Amino acid sequence: MEFGTIIISETAANSGNPQDIINSNISVINLMREEKIDDDLIHEDAIMSYYMDYYVAQCTQGNFAQFVYNSKWNMELNGLIADGLELLGAPKHLELFQAQCKKVNLMSSVKRDKFFKSKLEGVNPIRDIINNDIFFEIEENLVELNAAFLKEHPDTQVLSVDGMFELLEEFVGREIKRE
Repeated sequence: MEFGTIIISETAANSGNPQDIINSNISVINLMREEKIDDDLIHEDAIMSYYMDYYVAQCTQGNFAQFVYNSKWNMELNGLIADGLELLGAPKHLELFQAQCKKVNLMSSVKRDKFFKSKLEGVNPIRDIINNDIFFEIEENLVELNAAFLKEHPDTQVLSVDGMFELLEEFVGREIKRE
């Protein structure tokens, strides 16, 4: 049985900082994973948001090459990111992501393997080929779009911390240790 709810804390929903809403979703997913709840049972849009934050953080911190490097170029993740960009209403980011994916997919496996065996920092010509600063120029704010998506989602429940734990405990059928 899938957990059909996206949970956001009241504190995050009322903070005015869109990253707080995303972080609240991430915390819930991390807690569910700690409780051995399989990702297949977690709301798929909550998971998409989780990985969208990962993608944005990777690109913001180290450009597209860092995303490629740290994700080890995972096709399932790439599909999730592409679907997520479409779902969030970020067509310019989706177009860039698809172009970047094509660039990496067209690289020889030898070149990709060399990239994964190299260090990301320092002199790295493959990294430099992969990177694209257009990400920073696109006016679609992925953090705001992601937060709005979560907040406005029909399956989202905004709950107190106690309410969040109660709902999750009901799902797992046991008490969850609170820290």
